[in-house]
Amino acid sequence: MPPSNKQRYTILVADDSEMNRSILRSMLEESYDIIEAEDGLQAVSILQQMEQEISLVLLDIVMPNMDGFGVLAAMNKYDWIDSVPVIMISAESTRDFIERAYDLGVTDYISRPFDMMVVRRRVVNTIMLYAKQRRLAVMVNEQIYQKEKVNNLMISILSHIVEFRNEESGLHVLHIQTMTEILLRSLMRKTDKYKLDRETINLISNASTLHDVGKIGIPSEILNKPGKFTPEEFAVMKSHSQMGAEMMNGVPFQDEPLVKYAYEICRWHHERYDGRGYPDGLKGEEIPISAQVVSVADVYDALTSERVYKPAHSHEKALSMILNGECGSFQPLLLECLVESSDIIQQEMAVDTVVRGDRRIMENTAAEMTQYEDLSTTDRTLRILEYERAKSRFFTSVVPTILFEYVNSPSMLSLSVLGAQRLGLAENTMNPLKNEEVVQILGTEQLAELTGLLRSTVPEDPVVEYDCTIRLDGAPKAAHITCRAMWSLDTPAQYIGTIGAIIELEGGEEVH
Repeated sequence: MPPSNKQRYTILVADDSEMNRSILRSMLEESYDIIEAEDGLQAVSILQQMEQEISLVLLDIVMPNMDGFGVLAAMNKYDWIDSVPVIMISAESTRDFIERAYDLGVTDYISRPFDMMVVRRRVVNTIMLYAKQRRLAVMVNEQIYQKEKVNNLMISILSHIVEFRNEESGLHVLHIQTMTEILLRSLMRKTDKYKLDRETINLISNASTLHDVGKIGIPSEILNKPGKFTPEEFAVMKSHSQMGAEMMNGVPFQDEPLVKYAYEICRWHHERYDGRGYPDGLKGEEIPISAQVVSVADVYDALTSERVYKPAHSHEKALSMILNGECGSFQPLLLECLVESSDIIQQEMAVDTVVRGDRRIMENTAAEMTQYEDLSTTDRTLRILEYERAKSRFFTSVVPTILFEYVNSPSMLSLSVLGAQRLGLAENTMNPLKNEEVVQILGTEQLAELTGLLRSTVPEDPVVEYDCTIRLDGAPKAAHITCRAMWSLDTPAQYIGTIGAIIELEGGEEVH
């Protein structure tokens, strides 16, 4: 029986015998499109041009110019063997011969002379198996892409929460994340001392976004003071590193590496290599490498960004100040990385944050897909999705604010634990736009206005900032909602939901 759906699959028959090709064509052409190759070189050439269209290769071994083993070697070299199954068809039946074929990735083996029923059944089974695996791979890829997108949006929201109180643009945290990743990659190429790999670099760069989370606890009159701090004010300001570390100690998932890196970065990113930093006066390699790298990135971005107390320095001036020791002492090897990555850093800091974020999401998605390539498809799906869920749970737990996610179909509102408590709602609410409790919290007019703003965004500009009055802890409070519309990958893109945060404004007065 051929496949039950309407799609006609394409089979490449590679055999130097015209008679054998003719027999196989007569068996299969009613249900499949057949392409023929007279030798191995021709088969490889066809695969180079049509690998995405070919669903199966029926491969003879003994052929002129390039034999079947040569074709299999090429398919392994270019990774075609992962997506295009091969059934070996040959009169050769020795054990060593067949084992070599299986070692090179052959899915099945059919000996000549052909049995029509056996050929048809094995062709159907193989094509359907790989078609199912391809569908699963697409499904996993889409889910990982969406999870990565949510995690990157969560990072953006958390950074906005910190920078919103600091009266800055929110770009600082995103710059730190990008520069941390660049420096770590350079460091990995220079030395194996720190046992850096792709996953570790990803974790540290994600954790770097929380480096200043302790500033949430600093009074705004000190946080945004334009002039020089008094000794007492500076002592309060410096306490943000310890506050951030204490917050990391208080979150769940203490066994997660991400929490470990976040703690190191929060507490020690103001330490200096000569021991003159704070809060603990660590020296040299006593400072974890995660904190050392973020320290360099933090100083560079502070120098090149405009602040209430200073103008922005140029890229060249910032490098000169760091290398000359005007901003404290740093590890010499990291300074080498800074110099060698100078052009990349300057280019990346100029890239639009949405473009950089989308590129990062795609890179991480691809990396996650290959990280578990030795597992079965089902196991790989579960492992990757659990890894993404763990990251998402961590980011929703580290900042004391209200986080929410709205899914358009099926219509559901999901809240962080704190959000559910302060809004007086369940953590998950179906059909929230028709739920009386949800409507009362924001009000009919504000809810309609916010919904309209989100649906009127476009994938290239999906962020909405909205000031409103919202019912928190049973009373109306002034709040700022920062959120991002989620769009599908379809053409045209479809609005599929929203992720965001509700930030209570200091003073809590209602918005009029």
